[in-house]
Amino acid sequence: MSILVSHLSKNYGLQKAVNDISFSVQKGEIVGFLGPNGAGKSTTMKMITGYLQADGGNIEVCGIAVNEKNTDTKSKIGYLPEANPLYMDMYIREYLHFIANIHKISSKNQRVNEVIELVGLSPESHKKIGQLSKGYKQRVGLAAALVHDPEVLILDEPTSGLDPNQIIEIREVIKKLGEKKTVLFSSHIMQEVEALCERVIIINKGNIVADDRLQHLKKSGNRTDVIMVSFDQPVDENLFKGFSDLLSTERQKNSSYKFQTNNAEALKKQILQLSLEKNLNIVSIQTTSENLEDIFKTLTT
Repeated sequence: MSILVSHLSKNYGLQKAVNDISFSVQKGEIVGFLGPNGAGKSTTMKMITGYLQADGGNIEVCGIAVNEKNTDTKSKIGYLPEANPLYMDMYIREYLHFIANIHKISSKNQRVNEVIELVGLSPESHKKIGQLSKGYKQRVGLAAALVHDPEVLILDEPTSGLDPNQIIEIREVIKKLGEKKTVLFSSHIMQEVEALCERVIIINKGNIVADDRLQHLKKSGNRTDVIMVSFDQPVDENLFKGFSDLLSTERQKNSSYKFQTNNAEALKKQILQLSLEKNLNIVSIQTTSENLEDIFKTLTT
């Protein structure tokens, strides 16, 4: 087991940031670690990497106990923190050589060239870090996390600040790395998580509220269907309150509405019946299963 977390806890004064959580991640897995701001994601990641001491529980990385052999476990981990601390006055290659020296890498030039190519830094590699855009600074942080070829990658918001094309490029890098390494990463971009992960862990208020393969979460019995309806003009939402199979209503832009239900066919019939009775014109109506964003919202609110 590459990462093994058992009954992990962390308190900040009276606030319980992480509350007795347990999970494991195997080699070759890319696992999305999700949760609202303040849920305990970054705190958990910092404890796994050994940068923050746990108040209770145990963590093992590649079979080594973090609280007993902190330095040994850090050599197994590549960590990109959310804040991404960098030395702005250093050149990219200078900084990566500095990180390589810390890890006592023998073939520094070769390895630095490899990671620069891997994360797409080549066009900017002659610059100082302070001259880079936020997206390229993020790539420097990822390169630094990879320079010692770690077995485990802990990535906290790795695509923060990247444009859509850069996100796709970094996504492909992470996917390729996940073939041989263990990757635990957090993100607020649900489409990115769905594209990369077969499994997600969702934490809320310090507690794990879901840990399952994505396809199982979508098919589990308490998941719902979504009906999107667009009318040709705004509709009084009080008219929808009589729907017997309606779980929730959310007004979208213009005259569109999002309905959640456990019985899509029955609710569609009720919507069509209402449109006939009230002379409402439906522009479009479509049914979809919940996506990860819907599941996340349900479990964390």
